[in-house]
This record gives sequence, structure tokens and C-alpha cells, in this order.
Amino acid sequence: MGVDEICDRFVEDYAAADPVTATMFGIAGHDARLTDYSPAGHELRARTARNALHAMLAAEPADDGERVAKAVFTERVGLDVEIHHAGLPLASLNVIESPVQHIRMVFDVMAAETAADWTVIAERLAGVPEALAGLRASLLVAAERGQISALRQIIKVAEQADTWAGSGANTGFFTAFVAAADSVEGAPLARLRQGAHAAERAYAALAEFLRAELMPSAPAKDAVGEQTYRLWSRYFTGADLDLREAYDWGWAEFARLEAEMFTVAARIAPGASLTETAAVLDADPRYRVHGRAELRAWLQKVSDEALESLRDTHFEIPDELMRLECAIAPPGGVVGAYYIGPSADFSRPGRMTWSVEPDKEDFTTWREVSTVYHEGVPGHHLQIATAVYEAQSLNTYQRLMSFTSGHGEGWALYAERLMQELGYLDDDGHLFGMLSQQLFRAARVILDIGMHLEWEIPPGADFHEGERWTPDLGLEFLLTRTLEDEATARDEIDRYLGWPGQAPAYKIGERLWLTAREEARARAGNSFDEKRFHTLALRWGGMGLDTMRAQLAAMD
Repeated sequence: MGVDEICDRFVEDYAAADPVTATMFGIAGHDARLTDYSPAGHELRARTARNALHAMLAAEPADDGERVAKAVFTERVGLDVEIHHAGLPLASLNVIESPVQHIRMVFDVMAAETAADWTVIAERLAGVPEALAGLRASLLVAAERGQISALRQIIKVAEQADTWAGSGANTGFFTAFVAAADSVEGAPLARLRQGAHAAERAYAALAEFLRAELMPSAPAKDAVGEQTYRLWSRYFTGADLDLREAYDWGWAEFARLEAEMFTVAARIAPGASLTETAAVLDADPRYRVHGRAELRAWLQKVSDEALESLRDTHFEIPDELMRLECAIAPPGGVVGAYYIGPSADFSRPGRMTWSVEPDKEDFTTWREVSTVYHEGVPGHHLQIATAVYEAQSLNTYQRLMSFTSGHGEGWALYAERLMQELGYLDDDGHLFGMLSQQLFRAARVILDIGMHLEWEIPPGADFHEGERWTPDLGLEFLLTRTLEDEATARDEIDRYLGWPGQAPAYKIGERLWLTAREEARARAGNSFDEKRFHTLALRWGGMGLDTMRAQLAAMD
């Protein structure tokens, strides 16, 4: 069996073993089922990965394309096997990226227009109680092995489960979700309402289980330690990082960006601090919208304008990529923005979703312009949807399942910087917003590594020098040295502590993209074509940073 065939077969087998992931990646044929999150389900997925990896190691690439595909697959799936071997999926529970969120969020991307669509939703909805029961079984097995998420994560996830269950006076997520079927002729309304009620009861039971069964034994300490952190860091970056060098570089990058922000602030509000400058921008009516509908419309407008103006000038953008939706998420998730790619056949377009505070109605936009570029074009949408589009040159695994945070999030940060270079952030308010987000991402490098490894704050930091990082110090740093509001800052600390190694991948990946571009420019001299550089790099699909470094270095 050849390399591409092994990759394609793996996607088929893995999609059958993980229907939620299949739907998220737009792989058709599995939308009526939910993933089995029981120990048996985890073992099935581990065995699928092990068997495919064994076959791949024995395969001989037929050409350069297959050589790259083998390198990508071996590195990515090899890490999946390591993580399964360490027992980490069984214990997976955090505020942003665990089965608790996956089961809820998969309904966001399902087709919901026809009676047939709602019939499929009803079938999947009926499986929520069983999926959550399997999750509880896995968490108990992991707990018996001494693998329990920190107390912070359990408390917060229980609160999320309560929100989606509709505990208290609020309407549950599933009840609100299926209400949209009332206007669809022929939709199975009775089954949908019954399924919604059962799903909400199951989430309420999950919250009770977490508090009663896991909370008493959960460790108060959030730091995962060096061994686990290094494994997750390799997974999210695709590189074996020198963590000390990355930590020190994070401080240097933070200082550089802070100085650049002060330069821009002096033009906006001479003599003002960064916080005071942000307040000036917040009060400026040019940067304000009211209500979720107006926010969504503004986001869509910025996204559409970027798509139209970048096409055929700075990037090659096929027709299929010109559909990009903006949406506002239902309440209950972590505040922030995220992107979900198109389906394999582009019948479902790419979508950017903003999760906002549930009681917030007034929004400022100066922070969000660069985020639209990050999540949309030329960021995640251009990168991920380009890979999906490349069916002629990439196998199914490379098109749909090889996303790596260091490569993908690094590109999205690079895309923000690129839009500044191209003149899209000439407005000082928008530029200040972009720099504030870059500063925040540099802080992530410092805090994620520092808190999990409990390292000392270095001399010259002008912040609790010589003390060891704790979550409280991490929160204080975000509140005093970045422009994040308190709700976002608290969510971010919870995120870092529950998802170790992911947050630094943004800036570390951006660093490599910038370095690779300058190296390519130096090699090509006056003949360097930036559009061609971007086109070729994006057409390779996702990969780890070490693999990417090797490919970019070989680019002619």
C-alpha cells in the first residue's frame, strides 16, 4: 500500500471511529452518530493510529509529494500514538478543547435547513446521553490511574455543563437549538424536543458527576510538570523546542512589542499610558457597534472586503474559498474567536465564530480588525481552505487532518503582520489593536511555559522579579501588562492551565514563518516573489514546524 493510500485509508477509518471529528473536518457519512468517548472508544482510535503508523513506516514514497506526506503523517500520527500511550485522552477535561465541548459544538456545524437535515440532527441528539456516559467512564478509569484534571478545570467545566443544560432560569442550549426546526416543514419536532430534553439532563448529570466524583480527588495544583508539558509542546508545535530559549525569547518579544505600542499610542493620545490609550479608542464612536447582529454584520463586511481586495493581487484565491461566514456563538463557551474549515466538498463554507460575554451588547472594533484577518483571510481560512481545495496534490489526511497549531496559528499571526505590511492597518486604532493582540500572544509564551514549569520571573522583567509563576501572578500579568479585560484574562489563564503547550505555538510558529520568508528572500535576491512563496507554502497543507522548516528550506 502506497503512502497516499495509507493516508486516505486512515482518514476513512478514523472518521468511522470519531464521528464528531469527521463532522468538524467536513467528512461526510458520519453525522448521525456521536463519538464513543468510553475506554473502548479511545482504544479503537489508538489502535487505528498504531496500525496506520506501522504501515506508513514500512511504505516507500513514490515521489517527492509522497515523501513529504510520509514525513507529515509519521510525525503527526506518531505523536497521537505517544499521547494515547500516556493515557492523556482518557483523562481529557478542560475548559476549551475536550469531549465536553466537542459534543456540544458539533451541532453548530451541522446542516439545519431541511427536514432531512433535522432528522439527522435528531439521531445524533439522541446519542448525547450515551456519549457523556462514555466520557464519565473514561474519566473514572483515568482517575483510578491517578490522572485527574486540576480542580480549576473541573469547576469551570461543570459550570459550562450547567449552562448548556439550562440549569437555573436560563434556556438550555439544545432547547434553543432545536427551536429553529419549528419553521421547517416535516421536521421531526417531537423527536428533536425529546432529544434536546435528554441531552440537557445528561449535561446536568455530568455537572453533578464532576462535582461529586472527581472534584474531591482533583489536584489543586494546575502545573502539569515538564514531562507532560514537553509532550504536549511537541504535539502543538511539531518541534522539540528548547523551552528555556523559547521562554527567554518570549520576554524579548514582549518588550519589543510593548515599545512599538508606546510609539503608536503617542500618535493616538500623546502622553497617555497603553491602558489610557485603549480607553480613548473604546470611547471613539468610529470603533463601536451595538448588539450581536451589528457586530456580526461588521465582521462579515471586514471579511468580505479582505477577500475581494486580496484576491489575484497578493494571493491566489479560488472561487470555492470566496464564501466565508461570520457568526456569533451561543453562550457557555470561553470568550474569543475561532475558525472551522469548510467541508471536503465546500458545501459547508468556512466559518469564523466570535464567542462573546452573554450580557454584553456594546462592542469595540479597533481590537477586532486584525482578528478578522487572523481567523479569515489571509489567516486560517486561506490556509485551511486552500489545503482542502488541493485535492489534486494532497491526500485526504493532508487536506483535512494535518493541522498543527504551530504551523496554523503561526501562519495566522504572520498573516496579521503581513496585512500591516500591505497597508491594511494604516489606521492607528486598528494598528494599536493588532499590536495589542501580538503583545498578548507574546505574553502567552511567557505565561504558559512559566506557569506549567513554575519557573522564576527573570531580572529586568519589572514584575515580581525572582518569584515563581503561579496562576494568580499570571492573571495579574495579563491585567497589568496587556490590554485584556478581566473576563478574557481569567478565561485565558484557565485555558493555558488546561491546554498546556498550545498557547505558545502562535508566536513560535509566526517566528518560523517570518524567518523562512527572509531566508527565501535572501536565496532568491531580486527575483523573490512573495506571492509565489505564500502560494507554494499554503499548498503543502498542515505540518509540524520541524517538517515545515525542512520543506521551506528546500523551496527554490
